[in-house]
Amino acid sequence: MSFSSSTRPSASGARSSGKAPASGSNRLPTSRERRPALAALAVILILLGAAGSALIALRSGDRQDYIAVRAGESIGPGQKITEDLVARGDLAGKTDGLIPFSEWNKVKGKFATGWLYEGQYLSKASVTDEQIPAGGALVGVSLEAGRAPSSGTEGGDIVQVVQVPASNQAGGVPTVLVDAAEVISVSGAITDAKTKANTTLNVTILVPTAKSTAVAAAAAAKTLVLVKLPANTKPEVTQTAGAR
Repeated sequence: MSFSSSTRPSASGARSSGKAPASGSNRLPTSRERRPALAALAVILILLGAAGSALIALRSGDRQDYIAVRAGESIGPGQKITEDLVARGDLAGKTDGLIPFSEWNKVKGKFATGWLYEGQYLSKASVTDEQIPAGGALVGVSLEAGRAPSSGTEGGDIVQVVQVPASNQAGGVPTVLVDAAEVISVSGAITDAKTKANTTLNVTILVPTAKSTAVAAAAAAKTLVLVKLPANTKPEVTQTAGAR
């Protein structure tokens, strides 16, 4: 028996009878296909770097020089502020009330209203034109309605400083902390002149140093009341050389 060559499968046919490799999602991308993705990633990184640099530059631009107490120094209440006690310090962010170093000439020769420590920035409230006398201290108090005369008070007035019981303190009695204190400065008011709404009165008073802690504590606890006294009342401590 013989077989015809026509019935014998050809070599090429045998080879072609296998299934062609499927082009599926498992195929690794070629180097040409990866190039656009890498280029896009590079662009994103460049943009992020530029944005970061711009943010740093903007924040650096917000930094300003302010007056600060020099390292190793401190300034006591009533002490004259001199050039050897301060230094230039840069600061960014919320700096309301701090004194820029460019205004040093306006501060030079003024006096500290309280203790200023190493590295502390000077604010407008921490300096005064008037020297605090020996044995005296300036204390700032914030008063609401009913804590001071509605007619108001002003610099030079003499007041009695009284601590009253807290609202939750039953059976407490008022205590006179300072018999007569001099009002140094005033801002705000008990009642808004236009709306008649209750607001806050800020008063700086000169009190004996030995009593300043008790006055400050009562002010913080909002248990302080100022009672206005006659103008000829002699204060316990006065800024002027002569007593009233």
